[in-house]
Amino acid sequence: MRDGINEVIATIAMNAAPIGIISRAGTLQAALFLTSHTAALVERDRRLVANLTHDPVLYVQTAFSDLAPGAFTQFTVDGVDMCRLADAEAWTAFSVEVVRKTGATLLVHLIPIAEEICDMQVYPVNRGFSSVIEATVHATRYCVNRDPWLKQLIDHHSAIVRRCGGPRELEAMTLLADEINRCLSKS
Repeated sequence: MRDGINEVIATIAMNAAPIGIISRAGTLQAALFLTSHTAALVERDRRLVANLTHDPVLYVQTAFSDLAPGAFTQFTVDGVDMCRLADAEAWTAFSVEVVRKTGATLLVHLIPIAEEICDMQVYPVNRGFSSVIEATVHATRYCVNRDPWLKQLIDHHSAIVRRCGGPRELEAMTLLADEINRCLSKS
């Protein structure tokens, strides 16, 4: 993990969700929203797997819905069963220590226990991919609080995807728009 916030897809017990892993001064942490299945599973199991992937559609899918069981591969680390994304390009398994629990978040310290590079490709920086990630983060919050500023940010990043993204980024933004419409129609 590089210094800063690294966007990954976390897997715990056949559940997948995008999270940001914070790397600062040699430590790795994550702040998980208590309203998420991910926080509950991490608090229960005290482990997670960070999956690295450059598939923008997976970030949108895992932010809003569950993946089919075939999307996961199970493995064992030190006698503990874990799972990762079958198509991950790399992954790191972590044991988890809860640092603190607030009214809204669970802050955890991550200790690497196993890792693998599955696919050794080099990806250039693509503003479209980055904007899918940003729009997805904003959309998860927008669906909760309907803040008009978040909608403006989503629209801004959607325009960047249209200008800079490839077919997979465009597909991800279409899926994201559908998910936003679905959550808005629930209210």
